[in-house]
This record gives sequence, C-alpha cells and structure tokens, in this order.
Amino acid sequence: MRITTVGLDADDTLWHNETIFRLTQDRFRALMADVAAPEALDERLAAVEKRNLRLYGYGVKGFTLSLIETAMELTGGEPPGRMIADILAAGREMLAHPVETLPGVDHALADLSQTYRLVLITKGDLLHQEQKLAASGLGELFAAVEIVSEKDATTYERVFARHGAGADRAAMCGNSLRSDVIPALDAGAWAAHIPYPLTWAHEMAETPVGRERFAELASIGELPAWVRGLG
Repeated sequence: MRITTVGLDADDTLWHNETIFRLTQDRFRALMADVAAPEALDERLAAVEKRNLRLYGYGVKGFTLSLIETAMELTGGEPPGRMIADILAAGREMLAHPVETLPGVDHALADLSQTYRLVLITKGDLLHQEQKLAASGLGELFAAVEIVSEKDATTYERVFARHGAGADRAAMCGNSLRSDVIPALDAGAWAAHIPYPLTWAHEMAETPVGRERFAELASIGELPAWVRGLG
C-alpha cells in the first residue's frame, strides 16, 4: 500500500528549539541564584510547567508565564519588579530568535515533496509557529499546516484523513517519541524517530518495541529513502 502523506514535526525536527529554551533556563537560574539552588529551581519550574500545560499549552508564551509563576512562588509572592522585567525580556528574545534549520532539512523536504503530500503537524503558539515556518523558508514545500494543542492518536487520525488517504497510508517524522511517534503508531501510521541532542522532560517516553511500523533514523537525510521503502 503506497504512502501518500508524510507528516513532519517542526521544533527540533526542522529547526532548533529546545536549545533556546535551555539557554533561557540557564539565564533564569542566574537570575534566581540568591533565591533557590539550581536543582530546586529546576524541579519547581518543571512542576509549574506541567501544571500549566492544560491552561497555557505549549510554546514560549506559556514557558514565560511559568517562569514568572515560579519566581513568585519562590519569593513568597513578592518578586522584585526588576526580576519580572528580566523574565519578560528573556521571553521576548526567545520569540524574536532567528530560525536555524537543521542540517539536511531543505534537501530532504524538497525531495519528499516531489512525490508525497507534506503536512506540518506541530504544537505550540499559533502565531509564533506560523512566524517560524515563514522565516524558515520551507513553507512552500508543505501542502498543509496543522498547529494543534496536543498530539494524540485522534489528532493523527483526523489530520491524515483530512490531508491524505488515512493514517495507514501516512508516515510521521519527529524528534519526540511521546508526541510524534507513539500516538502516530497508535493511529495506524508509520513513524520515524529522529533524535535531537536535547529533549524536554515532558516529551520523554520509552522507545516502542516490536512495532513493525516504527523506525529510528540517524538524521532527516535518511527520511526520503525510508519513506520510499514503505509498503
């Protein structure tokens, strides 16, 4: 059965993202050095982020609000105004950070787009994700863009039915086992995991074992050949 549609994640699959978050978190540690030890600060921030996901969703804006909330909790609800200003400045810098595509992305997508319908499937803030896609120069290669609040099996079933011949004739590629691979497999699609050097704790998951439609690729440059060999 021939593959008709290839879904691709955006952040840390097509361009750098987690690196920017880690640099900002380092900056937050320095800002809060007199308030909390780095380990305690990271633990509190992780808990706040997890708690806020259902309210703020994914992306820089939600992360910035979680930084502010963490600072408030650790200062007894009275953080200095300068501290809040610095956190907001860091958030703005993240939003304005240049988009840097990963090696081989341009060639791989150009190759795939000649045969398959490419669909960008990403989580995060709508405006920011649209801005990053425009800045990447990759927009014209995609037949469709889906910016979703969560990635689960139902999401992939809906997206691949809307933009292709169903999940069983689609392949998904991304850096997150939790969001890009496992739910796509559960929907009946093929799924390729392309690891990024850094992974957010919330996106951690065990590698699926014994799933015939799963593949681990070293880089996105291997994706076109893998997709052509499916079915």
